[in-house]
Amino acid sequence: MVMLKPILLPLVLVLCQVAPSTQEPLGVQLRLAGPRGPAGEGRLEVLYQGRWGTVCDDGFDFHVATVACRQLGYTAAITWTHSATYGQGEGPIWLDNVQCGGNEVSLADCAHNGWGTSDCHHGEDAGVVCSGQRLRGDLPLTSAPAALGEGPGLSLEEVRIKPILARAKLSMPVMEGAVEVKHNGRWRQVCDAGWTQNNSRVVCGTLGFPREKRVNTSFYRKLWNMKLKDPSSSLRNLSQKSSFWVHRVQCRGTEPHLSHCPMQLAPPAPSQHACPRGMHAVVSCVPGPDFQQDKNRGKKPPHKASLGKGLPVRLRAGAHAGEGRVEVLRHGQWGTICGRRWDLSAASVVCRQLGYGTARQALLGAQMGQGLGPIHMSEVRCTGRERSLGDCRFQEGEQSGCRHDDDAAVRCHVPHMDFQSQVRLAGGRSPEEGVVEVLVPVQGRLQWGAVCGAQWGLNEAMVVCRQLGLGFASHALQETWYWAGSPDASQVLMSGVRCTGTELALHQCQRHGPVHCPSGGGRFSAGVTCTTHAPDLVMNAQLVQETAYLEDRPLGLLYCAHEERCLSRSADTMQWPYGHRRLLRFSSQIHNLGRADFRPRMGRHAWTWHQCHRHFHSIEVFTHYDLLTLNGSKVAEGHKASFCLEDTNCPEGLQRRFACANFGEQGVSVGCWDTYRHDIDCQWIDITDVLPGSYTFQVVVNPKHEVAESDFSNNVLRCQCKYDGQRIWMHGCHTSDAYGADVVNEMERRERLANNLV
Repeated sequence: MVMLKPILLPLVLVLCQVAPSTQEPLGVQLRLAGPRGPAGEGRLEVLYQGRWGTVCDDGFDFHVATVACRQLGYTAAITWTHSATYGQGEGPIWLDNVQCGGNEVSLADCAHNGWGTSDCHHGEDAGVVCSGQRLRGDLPLTSAPAALGEGPGLSLEEVRIKPILARAKLSMPVMEGAVEVKHNGRWRQVCDAGWTQNNSRVVCGTLGFPREKRVNTSFYRKLWNMKLKDPSSSLRNLSQKSSFWVHRVQCRGTEPHLSHCPMQLAPPAPSQHACPRGMHAVVSCVPGPDFQQDKNRGKKPPHKASLGKGLPVRLRAGAHAGEGRVEVLRHGQWGTICGRRWDLSAASVVCRQLGYGTARQALLGAQMGQGLGPIHMSEVRCTGRERSLGDCRFQEGEQSGCRHDDDAAVRCHVPHMDFQSQVRLAGGRSPEEGVVEVLVPVQGRLQWGAVCGAQWGLNEAMVVCRQLGLGFASHALQETWYWAGSPDASQVLMSGVRCTGTELALHQCQRHGPVHCPSGGGRFSAGVTCTTHAPDLVMNAQLVQETAYLEDRPLGLLYCAHEERCLSRSADTMQWPYGHRRLLRFSSQIHNLGRADFRPRMGRHAWTWHQCHRHFHSIEVFTHYDLLTLNGSKVAEGHKASFCLEDTNCPEGLQRRFACANFGEQGVSVGCWDTYRHDIDCQWIDITDVLPGSYTFQVVVNPKHEVAESDFSNNVLRCQCKYDGQRIWMHGCHTSDAYGADVVNEMERRERLANNLV
């Protein structure tokens, strides 16, 4: 057996470089170090006088953690850790007995013993866990109306389209109207003198639209003139005030945000009319396919991928619409992009190609999880005008030396759809959990109500959490005994909800016409728990292909496996212990490439003890193994319970945290993998009754979706398999989303031709 052991060097994230305050010694910076885990947590280290050192946990408290997290660029602190939870550091211990009030700009502003004055050792190194996404020098997280940063000489807060026509006012999202920006808390119109198509392109991109279209300005000018002549309209007086306008917007058309375009507040000349042509700028934007009104009840594709001409691109593992790890399809195989020189221009090309607006953030360092397979591109350089990422200049990824811990990701501007106002959570212990309540029309008026818990699952819960902007679903509850819903939402108004898990809102999912909920709601109403991060399990396809072999195993050695239902049904009628079973054996290595640990849904108090093998099952069915005909019919199957879900191996620098020995905690840590060797019980498919021929070998991890993941589409592994009655050949092993559809179809076509099925 060839065991694949990817070697990952210890990862140290330098999370922020903060300009020193007047009280802060020159050169002081912070970073988080230690084993690679979710972004925003690690051992706290300080750079002072050119050397990195640690902070002692003596006197360390939540106020200190809050200051450190803010200095690192995060929004807040979740908690802090002591006793070198993230491993012992090296070098000096720079700070000891740190005391902060919580409002300091820098850790150096807090009281402490003095730089390098400490009686601690590295076993007392402090760590922090921060919340919120860190910003890498680009735009802040925004929603519609889109928040603006600092423009050249002008501070802007928001931008929006104010609808003018009745049809525009009724549409969602708002796509056409006058451009307005907020400055110092006041909304201003934009003078259309010198307004260009480039300006419209940037406005539409900022608001989540991939492109703009031309506007009939003469029609809008007639409306403007009519309002000026209307004695009841205040527009005449307002339009003559300089405070009503923003002037001379000069975009190149490639800016990712309107705040990047030069503009000014004062009119072009002091003696001139406030707006020389006297009319507001009007734009008309074209929404992407997912945001067109006739698509609101349609289904989204399983995962957002570009269609049409150009290099195909898709986003994976994002918690919200318009975000995720960037993957491109080249040479028939999906792969990632290295984060070197990844910027907002390249990210904006991806976003527009996918039907979103420009990019809010260009993320580095696998902040949306690590991909698997090839790294196709590195050092991508785009102007911002390209229609496809393939039109940009780039270096071949295989020549770059990049690793998946630097996979690039994006967050795109998306249109404001007001989906968040149509669902809410009630009765939970925190805003991230509760009974699901929906706002739906009932007899001509909108009414809040509950959702029937029958058939409610993780796919449906994922949609609710995404709709509310709360990330991924960690639990989907069909019974909500301990959560009291809102008194005005006790009636069940939605039932039979079935989602693919990728919809933008619950009303896009299939559901019953007339409500049918035999359980009656109440304590049987649907509930969810949401989380910012989620695990992502992916099998090592190459290892399966390299380790597959046949074994004729005597029945006398299969009593325990038979008890755990790991053999075909025909084994029940055999004369035990005489005879044998033919087993297709293989090793499996399951990686957690997500940003949270994979943990069993049930606590250890609910694990099942199996006396025969003398171990606990934390998940009754962790993987399904199937042998299928080329037409998809199942001819043999197996399953694997998670009787030992643990960190078999971790990359260098990352400690194993889960082990089954001595009734230990079970799970798979971020970045680690769980290996089931070919020679352990139930790590097989019983093919005793299978005839020679060509088949598809399939493995499904977490088949019942018992545990939430950021991406379920890569949980299936398939191989082409040929069996001649004595030997077996496995080839072409890949996760279900690794190749383009044309490559998969070609592989299947060749198999069919080889077996005279076509």
